[in-house]
Amino acid sequence: MTQETIRLDHGSGGKMSHRLIAEAVLPAFDDPALRSLDDGAVVPVAEGRIAFSTDTFVVDPIFFPGGDIGGLAVNGTVNDLAMCGAVPRYLSVAMIIEEGFSRSDLDRILQSMREAARKAGVRIVTGDTKVVPRGAADKIFINTAGIGVVPEGVHLSGANARIGDRVLLSGTMADHGMTILTRREGLRFASPMESDTAPLNHLTAGLMAAFGEKIHVLRDPTRGGVGTTLNEIALSSGVGILIREESLPVRPAVAGACELLGVDPLYVANEGKLVAVVAPEAAAEILGMMR
Repeated sequence: MTQETIRLDHGSGGKMSHRLIAEAVLPAFDDPALRSLDDGAVVPVAEGRIAFSTDTFVVDPIFFPGGDIGGLAVNGTVNDLAMCGAVPRYLSVAMIIEEGFSRSDLDRILQSMREAARKAGVRIVTGDTKVVPRGAADKIFINTAGIGVVPEGVHLSGANARIGDRVLLSGTMADHGMTILTRREGLRFASPMESDTAPLNHLTAGLMAAFGEKIHVLRDPTRGGVGTTLNEIALSSGVGILIREESLPVRPAVAGACELLGVDPLYVANEGKLVAVVAPEAAAEILGMMR
């Protein structure tokens, strides 16, 4: 393939589409279920319950400190499955690419997705690629869907919070959202900021194996941030949640950017943190394991 940019013909379903898939996508993900190029993937699942989630990623800029839209898309769906208590297994990837998009940027994104899937221990087994005219999309949009297996006895829900429970946050708030916002606005700070995008499934698997029913709710506070997530849990569970402001973890650089821009870090997106609502007698041990 000699073209340096994506052309409309790459989304036509013809020879150029086949070459794009064969020369870019298949080598990036290299999965036997994907190599068959069937209309869907046939994969084994354990008996019992599965979790199924989907999300679409339209982030601008597509490359940012700490990650890019490709790794973000994989991690985002892996984490949604993990918050259900599931073990993520399989992902689909659908890309909408703007005509004229750089082939080298596409390769970079595909490799980022491959590395994110490797770290999370999931397989990318099916997908779709469409190319739209210039101006009909902003560079590239990515949709990912995922399937995970829910172990026996795991029943996590936003409706499970109970009076007396403790709320734990696995790290600092607002890193991802403020990194994207400041980059988009062209702002630079003396202390660097970077996205926290990361897979959380290994952390949640360890927590569930060790503490099981002591963990009542798991959520990843993405769009809307920690504040929106806690409000949703409170509404679903019919409880009130008390926040101790002095205990909220925010990096100094992020706090400074929030103050400058008039943004509340409680309502800024995170992509590599989780909120856990847990039984009070297990809170200290769970927090220790998180650390």
